[in-house]
Amino acid sequence: MKVCVTAAGTEWSAATQPNFGRAQYFLFIETESEAINAVTNQPGAHGAGVQAAQTMSEQGAKAVITGSVGPNAYQGLAAAGIDVFVGASGTVREAYDAYRAGTLKQANAPTGRSHGGGRR
Repeated sequence: MKVCVTAAGTEWSAATQPNFGRAQYFLFIETESEAINAVTNQPGAHGAGVQAAQTMSEQGAKAVITGSVGPNAYQGLAAAGIDVFVGASGTVREAYDAYRAGTLKQANAPTGRSHGGGRR
């Protein structure tokens, strides 16, 4: 199975990033081999969460591990059948280990706010 961790870098030691749609990298981890495929996130000014959810689907992720997820991203992930685990912190390794241990909360609704609409 493939899971994704939002991260500030491309290695296990990279810090997790709290905002799903605005993460610098998506680290796709194959759970059987723990091989990592790092994909650079290139969020636009609008629709970052929707774009990120599309990337998850295209890459074949079955679960996302992140700090929080906004409403548009959550809707896209849910529509694609991708589970969302929130509350991730520390390094990618620590967040992945927490996921494997079952200590991260599975989101059943958005946990962050929308960043759309050009508001600051």
